Amino acid sequence: MSRKVLMVIAPDQFRDEELSVPRSAFQAQGWQVDVASTRTGEAKGMLGAVEKVEKDLNTVLNNVYDAVVVVGGMGSPEYLWNDAKLHGILQALHQQKKVIAAICLSGAALAKAGLLNGKQATVWEAPESLQALKEGGAQYTGQPVTVDGNIVTANGPEAAQAFAEAVIERVNALIPA
Repeated sequence: MSRKVLMVIAPDQFRDEELSVPRSAFQAQGWQVDVASTRTGEAKGMLGAVEKVEKDLNTVLNNVYDAVVVVGGMGSPEYLWNDAKLHGILQALHQQKKVIAAICLSGAALAKAGLLNGKQATVWEAPESLQALKEGGAQYTGQPVTVDGNIVTANGPEAAQAFAEAVIERVNALIPA
């Protein structure tokens, strides 16, 4: 049974390796990876990557994914943190007991979606992201990767590989082959 993962990026200023490293790890597992954003077309990474986005968040079907991974980067606060459609997708998949994951600044999107209340989580350390976690009721760990139930968070690009491995482990634990 092949797994399906939805990776969500900002249309501008997503963090390149926070998309590429986990995606490569998921694909190495034989998983299908779909990339979505707030709009279709070319999305631009902070380090120059260009990603062709064919799915916008309005066309995402919640019930077909085993996990959703929200990629970080400087575009996350502007495009993802307060996106109601993203919040709805995250909440729906969380209710279905799927794996919810975010790296770097995008941990704040999980907090703003109401998914981190009483949960341990980490995020790229910036005043705004730490405030979002606090307001969302999260217990900030400061660790590179934090797993709490079916929620996986990581603090930035250096943690991308460990983050991907934690997501793979949680998906495999929640959905036996």
